[in-house]
Amino acid sequence: MATKTRTIRVDYLTRVEGEGALDLHIRNGRVSSARLNIFEPPRLFEAMLQGRGYAEVPDIVARICGICPIAYQMSAVHAIEDAFGVRVGGQLRALRRLVYCGEWIESHALHVVMLHAPDFLGFPDAIAMAREHGDAVRRGLALKKAGNELMRTLGGREIHPVNVRVGGFYRLPTRAELAPLAASLERARDTAIDLVRWVATFPFPDFERDYELVALCHSEEYPFNEGRLVSSRGIDIDIGDYESEFEERHVRHSTALHSFVKRRGAYVVGPLARYALNFARLPADVRALAGEVGLGPVCRNPFRSIVVRALEIVFACGEALRLIAGYEPPEHAAVPIEPRAATGYGCTEAPRGICWHRYDIDAEGTVRRARIVPPTSQNQASMEHDLAAIAAPLVDEPDAVIQAHCERSIRNYDPCISCSAHFLELRVDRE
Repeated sequence: MATKTRTIRVDYLTRVEGEGALDLHIRNGRVSSARLNIFEPPRLFEAMLQGRGYAEVPDIVARICGICPIAYQMSAVHAIEDAFGVRVGGQLRALRRLVYCGEWIESHALHVVMLHAPDFLGFPDAIAMAREHGDAVRRGLALKKAGNELMRTLGGREIHPVNVRVGGFYRLPTRAELAPLAASLERARDTAIDLVRWVATFPFPDFERDYELVALCHSEEYPFNEGRLVSSRGIDIDIGDYESEFEERHVRHSTALHSFVKRRGAYVVGPLARYALNFARLPADVRALAGEVGLGPVCRNPFRSIVVRALEIVFACGEALRLIAGYEPPEHAAVPIEPRAATGYGCTEAPRGICWHRYDIDAEGTVRRARIVPPTSQNQASMEHDLAAIAAPLVDEPDAVIQAHCERSIRNYDPCISCSAHFLELRVDRE
């Protein structure tokens, strides 16, 4: 019998941050491979950090991503403080959670309304969607503006903030500066609740996978900056032990590394993981809203991740309001720092999932080695598994139908491709 092969190639993925492509191979009516090709050039931030003073690191790593710069800054400052034996608490810690709220709000709002919602409503993009759903688009933009205002007030500017430093901040906000944000966030929270109810009405495919979910888990709060690394299959480790359980591998079709649990394989980070592993730590009103829209304490349907992201906007707005209400400016903007030769580890929850950093620093405070594991590279193997599973029952459909379903599957993860293309190793074999 003749072998029938079919290749579906998407040269440029749309409505994702960065540049990537998709190759799907079908052989004799079965999906033989599904590959998410990341072809952005490696950005070499880890090499760029070598030889830099520790104080330069937060501003450099912020440039890794224009959508989630706080995630990189916070993971970096935590890692460097860990190396120097410093712990930041009190109101400085609260301000770090507050600025992270701003990033979650603006990033999730951008993805939910402008990038992901068109998939469910049959529009090619948010501009076309706005003709029939103008109010929804305006709500999304208002939410993004509220998050941006929070980032600008605490970070100095919306894109690549400059006010975060090792030990705290360069400048503290006053209560008077935070007060106007509270009124904006009250409106944003109401808007986010409406957004949850809206996206929960979307038509979701009946699709679930038994992912290994990985996230930070904190004993008292829904995680932003601190916690242990846990998984739905029994991992429970200090963030400094990340490399004992996880590894990155090169794949031939991508300039981005793929991450795996050493003993088992692919895993998932991000909203689905945070929600499932920390549901009990969400405020009661957010848990009630989840139940109202049909979500239980665990969600394994990646298409419904849009609902979980919208719920996290509600949480972030409420958390920001709580932090603003309790704010009392501390005496100093930062705690004292004394460099020492050591290795430090940091891990925080970016909107897309855990962002893990390790820095080897010498006695003068110079970075000798850096390693950064972004969320998207950790999700890539699971994204490819999803693609194969989504395409399997569609092999007899036209290419355009299969392509549309696969692109929707990729956008479930809100991938930041530019973040993930962070390293490339050159290996030369000679005989």
